[in-house]
Amino acid sequence: LFYYAHGGTLFLDEISELPLPMQTRLLRVLEERKLRPVGSEREIPVDVRIIAASNRDLAAEVAAGRFRQDLYFRLAVVDIRIPPLRERVEDIPDLMRHFMEMLSLQLGVAPLQLSHGLVSGLAAYAWPGNVRELRNFVERSLILGAFPAASLSSASTAATSADDDSLPLEVVEKRHILRVVEACGGNKSEAARRLGVSRKTLERKFADWGEDTRPAAAEV
Repeated sequence: LFYYAHGGTLFLDEISELPLPMQTRLLRVLEERKLRPVGSEREIPVDVRIIAASNRDLAAEVAAGRFRQDLYFRLAVVDIRIPPLRERVEDIPDLMRHFMEMLSLQLGVAPLQLSHGLVSGLAAYAWPGNVRELRNFVERSLILGAFPAASLSSASTAATSADDDSLPLEVVEKRHILRVVEACGGNKSEAARRLGVSRKTLERKFADWGEDTRPAAAEV
């Protein structure tokens, strides 16, 4: 990674999860600005700007002996602390729109509409998983085709829907495929392309479900 990032910036996510031996190696590279590639007998210079992130308090990790103090001070030149999502609930609508736009394209489905009641319910939830949990919530809702219908003022409902989580994988898969086909106007060839499967595989799925496999008008 350092080799390919030479002259640029390298983002190291969840730096606190790095084992102590790897922390030692990272510190050496940062201090000496050179490394020895695997299989090579000589060291090469590297000039990389490091941006590191962690969802843990690194100072506390240092105190607990899980993170090297010298590496901590080497990284903490500029320390930016981002408040947890529960302390900035006003960001939830914008974050959801961002995830909705990105994930709907990836999944090949239409975005869902946000409502005031939905956002209010999500704002009342503590979000222990922070932004990642919100992203997963949006992705699951897109796959299932709707946001949870129960009261979203409940933390357990906002983060996970018991009904959704208990659904068999086959049901979740069917809902997602049908949503993609609907988003494609019934064009199964386009739906298969978005789903990353062959048209034959998609037709077999429909046959297994007893669904109509005749081509849509746009495909005739």
